[in-house]
Parts: sequence; C-alpha cells; structure tokens
Amino acid sequence: MKNKTCSRARLALLTLALAAGQALAQDPSAPPSPPASAASAATGAARPAASLPEPGEPKPFDKVITAEAKTQRGLFAVHSLKNKLYFEIPKALLEQPLLMVANATAVPAGQDHLGRTINQDVLRFVLHQNRVLLQLVSHSAVTAPDNVLADAVRQSQRDAILAVFPVEAFGKGGAPVIEVTRLFASEVGDFSARTMVRGSMDSSRSYVEKTKAFPGSVRVDAVQTYNIAPMPTPTPAVPGVAVVPPMQPARSVSLNLAYNIVQLPKQPMMPRLLDDRVGFFSVSRMDFGDGLQEARRERLITRWRLEKKDPGAAISEPVKPIVWYIDKATPTALVPHVKKGVEAWNQAFEAAGFKNAVQARPYPTPEEDPEFDPEDVRYSVIRWVPSPIPNAYGPHLSDPRSGEILNANIVMFHNIMQLQQDWYVTQVGPLDPRARKLPLPDDLMGDLVAFVVTHEVGHSLGFPHNMKASSLYPVAKLRDPQWLKTMGHTPSLMDYSRFNYVVQPQDQVDPALLIPKIGPYDVFAARWGYTPIPSARTPEDERQQLNLWAREQQATRWLRFSAPKAEGGDFGENVEAVGDADAVVGTGLGLLNLQRVVKMLPAVVPQDGKDDQLLERLYRGTWQQWSREMSHVVALIGGYDVQNKHNDQPGAIAEPVSRDRQVRAMKFLAEQALATPQWMQDAAILQRLSASEASLWLGMNQRTLLRQLLAPSRTQRLIAQEAELGARAYRLEDLLADLRRAVFTELASGAAIPAARRSLQRHHVDTLTARLGTGNPLGLDDGQAGVRAELVELKGVISAGAARGDRTRRAHLQGLADTIAKALDPRFAPPANPAAALLRVLGHQADDDAAHQSCWPGHDH
Repeated sequence: MKNKTCSRARLALLTLALAAGQALAQDPSAPPSPPASAASAATGAARPAASLPEPGEPKPFDKVITAEAKTQRGLFAVHSLKNKLYFEIPKALLEQPLLMVANATAVPAGQDHLGRTINQDVLRFVLHQNRVLLQLVSHSAVTAPDNVLADAVRQSQRDAILAVFPVEAFGKGGAPVIEVTRLFASEVGDFSARTMVRGSMDSSRSYVEKTKAFPGSVRVDAVQTYNIAPMPTPTPAVPGVAVVPPMQPARSVSLNLAYNIVQLPKQPMMPRLLDDRVGFFSVSRMDFGDGLQEARRERLITRWRLEKKDPGAAISEPVKPIVWYIDKATPTALVPHVKKGVEAWNQAFEAAGFKNAVQARPYPTPEEDPEFDPEDVRYSVIRWVPSPIPNAYGPHLSDPRSGEILNANIVMFHNIMQLQQDWYVTQVGPLDPRARKLPLPDDLMGDLVAFVVTHEVGHSLGFPHNMKASSLYPVAKLRDPQWLKTMGHTPSLMDYSRFNYVVQPQDQVDPALLIPKIGPYDVFAARWGYTPIPSARTPEDERQQLNLWAREQQATRWLRFSAPKAEGGDFGENVEAVGDADAVVGTGLGLLNLQRVVKMLPAVVPQDGKDDQLLERLYRGTWQQWSREMSHVVALIGGYDVQNKHNDQPGAIAEPVSRDRQVRAMKFLAEQALATPQWMQDAAILQRLSASEASLWLGMNQRTLLRQLLAPSRTQRLIAQEAELGARAYRLEDLLADLRRAVFTELASGAAIPAARRSLQRHHVDTLTARLGTGNPLGLDDGQAGVRAELVELKGVISAGAARGDRTRRAHLQGLADTIAKALDPRFAPPANPAAALLRVLGHQADDDAAHQSCWPGHDH
C-alpha cells in the first residue's frame, strides 16, 4: 500500500489535532490561569508540602501482633487485627520482584465487567531506616550485564516509590512487620478502580474484607467505594440541533477488588521474540545491547513454560502440563464439554512436540491435593459465573521479564448459552434440524459451549484474535463436506468466524461441521511459539529458525495472521465473517439462509404461553446478522489485500482490490442492502411485534451501511488507490455516482417514493452533509471536496424532481433540497473540532472499523 500513514505519523497528527482543539476551545479574552500554588493561596487552601515523617522505634513483636491477631502464613505472614492488616515480610523477599495484580471481582450493575484487570505491575519491598518502601520496578529497558551501558540503563529507570510504611516491629529473622491496610482501602499508584468507575474513592467506606496466604502468593480482597460526580446523560446527537443533555445525579458505587501479590520465578524463562507475522500477546522492553546503532524495542511473546520430560523425543509429555480446573458451579451436563473444549488444543501442541500438554480436571479432593484453593494463583480455573451478560473471556497473568504465563482464569458467564443459541439459529438454523425448535438439545448446546471454551483457552495460551483467517480459504471449499472435515471453515478458531452460514441445505453437510474447530493456523502458531529450539542459548539465537517457520505463510495463505500494517484497509479483516475471500458470494449464500431463517422463526419459538420477547430477540438478531454480512461486502470498497512481510520477503505488502471487484461489490449492495429487503417484512413475525419494528431496524442498518461507505478513512483509501492506479481504480466519484443511482432510483421516473425509501434518502443526505459539518481545519480530509461537489449536483437533481409526483413525494424532496442548501451555506457551519475531524479521517469512529472489546459481542442485553 503506497503512502500509508505510519503509526508514529498518526500519533503526531493526533497530538497536533488535540493541541489545536484545545487552543480553539480557549477564550482568548480570558486571563491566563494562575499557577496551582497561587490559586490555592488565593483561596486560603495552601498547605506546606508534607515531609516524610520520622519513623518511631519498632515495638516488640508481641506488642504489635498480639494474641488476638489472626495469622496466615504463606509467601509471607499476613496478620489481621482489629480491622488492620499487617504484612510480615521475610528478609529473603526484601528487594525481590513481586507481581501485584488487581482484578474486579464484583461490580455495580451495568458497570464494566466482572473480572476486569485494573492493573498489574512488578513491585518490591525495600527496607530503609525503619521504613519499608513499596517500589514500582521497571523492566522497560534492558542490556547485558557486561555492557558498558549497564549502569546507565539501570539509572535511567529509577523505581518510583508508591508508598512508605513505618516498621511496626521485627519478626523472626529480622522480618519487618508493616501495617498495609491503606494499600488496599485507599488509592495507591494505579491500583485503584478510579478509571473504571470514573469517580473518587471514599476511604471511610472502603475496607479489607478477607485475606489468604499461599506458598507462592498472597491474596487480599477489598471493598472500595467511590463517589461519582454528576455527569450528562448520553443523548443522541441531532444534526443542526443544540441538545442540552440532562444531568445524572451524584451517586456512590461499591465494588470488590482482589489483589494478588505473586512471587516471580527465581530463574526467568528464556524469552521468545515476537514476530508480528504470527499472533501472540506480548510484553515489551527497550534493548540497549552491544553493537546496536539504535535503541531497539523488543516484544516478548507470552506463553507457558513447557519443557519436555524426554528432551530427545520428538513428542514428549511436559514436565508440568497446563491444567485448568473446572469450577464446581459448572452445570453438570456441561462439564464433559468444557473438558473437551480445553483439551482440543492438544492437537496443536502435538505439532510443537508435546503430548497431553493441555488438561482439564475437576476440583481435586483434599486427599488428592490438600493445598488446592481456586483463589491461589498456582491454579488456573474455568469459572462459571451466574451473570445475564452473554459473554466469556480468557485473560492471563504473565512475568514481564520473560513473557512466561503464570496463571489464566477463564470466566464463562452463564448467559453465553443464550448468545450461542441465538447465533446458531440465525446463522445456520435451516441447516440443522435440531435448531428448528427451542430450546436447543443438550448435546448441541454442549458442543456450542465447548467451542466457546476452546476459543477462550486460546487467549489464555497467548493467542490473540486472527480476524484475517476466514478470508483465506476458497469460498467453494466451504460447502465441501470432505474439506470441512479435515480443514474446517476457517483456518483459525481465534477468528470471529462463528457458524458456517455459507453451507446450503442441498450440500448435506453434517451439522457437526458447522461449528469452528482448531484449524491449520492454530497448529502453525502453537508450533511456532512453543516448539523448543534446543540449540538456542539466547532469544537472538532463535531468530533464524523462527523466521524460516514464519515464511511458510508465503506458500500457504491460510497460515497468515492479521497484519498490523493494514490499518483498517484489509478487506479480509472482518468480524463475524464466513467466506470473505469472496464476500459477495459468501454474503449472497448467507442471505439465502437468512431468508429461510425468517420463514422458520415463528415455529422455532415454543408455544408456552409466554410473551413474544424471544421472537423479538431472534428477529432482531436476524437483522443484526444481515447487517454484519453486508459489512463484509462494504470492506471491499477502498479495500486492500494485505500480507504482513518482513524485509527479506519480496513484493508489496498490500494490493488494492481491483476495480471490477469493487464495482461488483457496490452492485450487490445496491440490490441487496439499499433496495428494501421485502423478505424481512414477514407477516407471521411482524403481526406479533410492534408496528415500527421492521422499519426501525431497516433504517438503522441502512444508515450504518451508508456511514461505513462514506467514512473519511474509506474515501481517503479510494483517493489513494486512484493516485496509484489511475483509470484502473474504483474512484470516489464512482462510489458517489453508484450510491446516487441506488438511493434515488425514483427521481428519473417520477414514481411515488415509499416510506422506507424516503428514510433511506434522508439517511444518505444526512451522511453526506455530516462530512461537511466537521469542517476540514487540518486539510486532511481530501474526500470532502468530492462530497461537496456531489451535494451541489444532488441538490439540483432533487429540486428538479420535487416538481413531479404526489404531495408526499414533493414535500420529501423539497425537504432534502433545503437540508443540502443549509449544509452548503457557511453561515450554518458548526464550530470546527480538529481533533474529532482527524479521528474520523484516520478511521477512529464508531461506525467504521469499530474496535471490539469482547470475544462475543452480542445483541441487545
């Protein structure tokens, strides 16, 4: 891709825009703000800077930790006494790196999600003159110990002091005893939930709830309460209308945080350097090694420490397998399916030389493991949480020095079953007789839960999403039972490619083959990341072999990973896609199944005397599936085929989608998306729902489609392709002309314009005028001139058309002409917002290439 904006340039431009926005927001007539100290003095609120208090002499141990104290011994002793918490830290642990992690374990209703990691950092306790300093340890810069820069590198990353605790007493062996209650009941460093709840902590209503000490860690559970200031209620923007949102009242929220302080391995695992052609989560550091002419940013993949019992064997059991324990709260019928979902990954790890590397077990009995506790970070657990949220997630905890994964607790929300049920019905219901009546049978639901577990285990093994995978198989193969049996319908289970909606009933595909499974990319990634390279003594020694493995992607397309250099333009970087190697064919086949779904929905819902909420949810889910599939075709407009390459691989990184493919995609959208899909107006469904249901979803999805097509980031790519290809490119003016023909088909004939078409035309005009409403203060939106020219021409055509037809038609068209005239009149231009304009040009907007924050982004819940 020529002239692509690199990440640093994007950051610089964003910084420029934000600075410009702040400058414009200031009132030039206002006096400058006084310095903070002066302002404080003016209000009489100035206070002298607090100095570090002199610690008193430590008391005898039994005067501090009295007989009333409840003591737990583990990594270090934890003493609870009269609402106070004390740590007794062995001298051997002082100055040693410890990983502290804060996770939310209970959250207010509607506030973020349970299990979110608030922060994790490496800390250490340092004894200094009867004080213990809690320091933040940086591993962001490294060099060899014998490097001439070694001392300078250490001095360049001075450890911050997060808290200071006076030594209350000394225990056996000189272990300092400190009172640490405020570490968990107030805000210390970045270990509070302030950014999550957007409030300020009230320490008077925050406290330590319970503690547990384990051999390798200490856990502290705290209840924290925050005051939330009044804030505006989110209100939809109305073009041209100033809306003053109502204020939400001030309120308080409480949540539970679990703090784990974990001992890091004494000998860090040898890291493996990340190659961005293969998908792994990573930690980063700056290397100031000998012989380098620049400081080099290195990223280390996160992975479990797997070592062969028999190093000489091609396949060996590991010294320590990766084990997940299945929560006792898991529904009994689903336990075998959860186990199956975890252990599905053994297929991939055998390619890396390990047998039975990944295991799932029930909670052990006290006889089997007297130390077992699901809250101990030595044990990884698949938790089953009774939550209405239809989701699941698989985070992991890793050593920042090496990337070694130390723990990974997967969370399954109970309502993930509802989401899987709805998706299965709306995507492949016509292909599986078991899905034609709800509820789904237990065996099918078990297979769907196993699929979710396998995906989340993948994250916990270090694998991120690979959204490109589903675009790398030939579409024709996705209807071939033999191909599906051996290859699956997507090369990677880590893609958002759910159920195979490309298959048609006449293909006679076994329903078991409709569900994704471990694919060839997953095997490739596990082999690349986990195969031992015995000859290597340093991460650099591995680089040549890893490069050879990564280059297998050149010959085998479906081994490729999402390219970080795509920046939103790769037509294969889709979510919820099947067969997007040719999205027109794939979506066309998907629409045939959606038409069958609409016909079957009334019979799917059980006649149990309940309300029509389930029918409404499934109908809305069908609309959402329609919208997702259309977005895969939109991606072809201004799209590129991107392959991430390193500098020893010839050829361009990105090739523009050909003009013919883009013309074909636009024709498909005109016929299937911009023309009203009458088949969605099924009387048997609509008679059970509100009168506006169908028109509401049609209008909303068509509006989203238009905003995606006319997004500044997409029009910028069309302009770049024209600069590169000239007459062989599908140009912005071609897109605008094709859209006008598809949206305003009634203008030439003088025919009446139905309500659904009037809605579409209003959305189109509003989308075009919105491109002018932001201004172009930084001159970056090169497509804005073309949009303005289109509006000028469109106004004339619409005005001419308003002279014909019935009154409704004339009023509608005249209203559109007036809207355009106002948008073109500079007197009505809103104030410039350069930051927002830049974000739109760079693609940071909700309707274009939106970021997905969860693995299972569901519908209304």
